[in-house]
Amino acid sequence: MLNEQTIATLNVMKLFGMAKSFEKRLSNPEHADLSHAEFVGLLVQDEKTYRDNQRLKRLLRKARLRQQACLEDVDYRHPRGLSKQVILELSSTSWLDAHRNVLITGPTGIGKSYLACALGNFAARAGYTVLYVRAPRLFETLQQARGDGSHLKTITKLAKVQLLLIDDLLLTPPTDWERRDLLEIVEDRYQSGATVITSQCPTNDWHPNIGDPTLADAICDRLFHNAYKVDLRGDSMRKTPSGSNPTPSHVENQKSTKGEKLADDDNLS
Repeated sequence: MLNEQTIATLNVMKLFGMAKSFEKRLSNPEHADLSHAEFVGLLVQDEKTYRDNQRLKRLLRKARLRQQACLEDVDYRHPRGLSKQVILELSSTSWLDAHRNVLITGPTGIGKSYLACALGNFAARAGYTVLYVRAPRLFETLQQARGDGSHLKTITKLAKVQLLLIDDLLLTPPTDWERRDLLEIVEDRYQSGATVITSQCPTNDWHPNIGDPTLADAICDRLFHNAYKVDLRGDSMRKTPSGSNPTPSHVENQKSTKGEKLADDDNLS
């Protein structure tokens, strides 16, 4: 009865991690010889692990990542000019803390969206707030926000996210108000938040494709400054047949990279 009351009290105090592990640890014979301090210490660690996991779930849910992806599962076997050194550098949080941008370009099907989502997943696991959005939907949302009076609020929300992922930029020539919105976003985030952008358009062509020379100067200056540029090349990964007889060490990796091979720029999330 006392143990049941203890569990109930822990739940009332919202110590759900401790409540969940309390009874399990009591019934574990390996813990019979633990001192009170050691037993409480394990419960405290259980609570921390529970809260860390809950926070990660919230961050990933709010990130709205288009697909499950992680840097550990990036496929280097497909010839697309992907540098392991760059991915290794991006596997550290230093670029996030320094508010550096990552610009990923290449043809459709080459894995741009997968890399962007993998970076978002990495940032969320490290405790950073993340938001993924496709550029067409981003501009549509901002246009609708103009109509209901929430435009400034939406822009401010985008500025506060620690890592913003914008997928499929410059699929079509931007309108004047899209150019201005893009400038507001990159201006607010300049040296205050990291941004990952994917595009089929090479970075050298961003300036003329943006359109207005003055706005293009301002946008490109802020995006390109101290940015990582990942220029992918080659055939679509969707066309690459998976190995017919993968070795056991590759079986799990093949499953985890399946999403990268199938998903990229064409499909809506």
